[in-house]
Amino acid sequence: MQTYQTAPTTQSGQTVKQTWLPRLLWAPAQDLGLLFLRLSGALLLLYVHGLPKIINFAGELQHIDDPLHVGRAFTLGFAIFAEVLCPVLIVPGILTRLASAAVLVLLSVSMFLVHADWSIAEGQFGWLLMIVFGSIALMGAGGFSIDAALSQKAED
Repeated sequence: MQTYQTAPTTQSGQTVKQTWLPRLLWAPAQDLGLLFLRLSGALLLLYVHGLPKIINFAGELQHIDDPLHVGRAFTLGFAIFAEVLCPVLIVPGILTRLASAAVLVLLSVSMFLVHADWSIAEGQFGWLLMIVFGSIALMGAGGFSIDAALSQKAED
């Protein structure tokens, strides 16, 4: 766990209480970057792909590709898991690496099997999502997450 830069002090040398705003202002750039990646990537995935699958479940069930031949219902169920539940876990930083890995599995199947004929330009959104969730899976949730808070509690 990274330590934060020195918190501001009063003229008498007492440390100012670390509320969320001073903590945010003096946070390492890596933690802020991971917070940005988690929020932007997960909310975008949820809004663009996850919610439409839930809203139009019956239609999606009829049209979803099944490249692994496990059945359309299972394929759609896994897609909803990866595009709805996983982003809901990633936003606050709960089981972040595991949730990001599930998203990466779905994106890999999508990009390498379902849309293998797409050019880089046609699949740029999918590739960018793979970069975002790959980075999160490798680096973890960062300091502004429930994962970090639980890890800190375990150390205490």
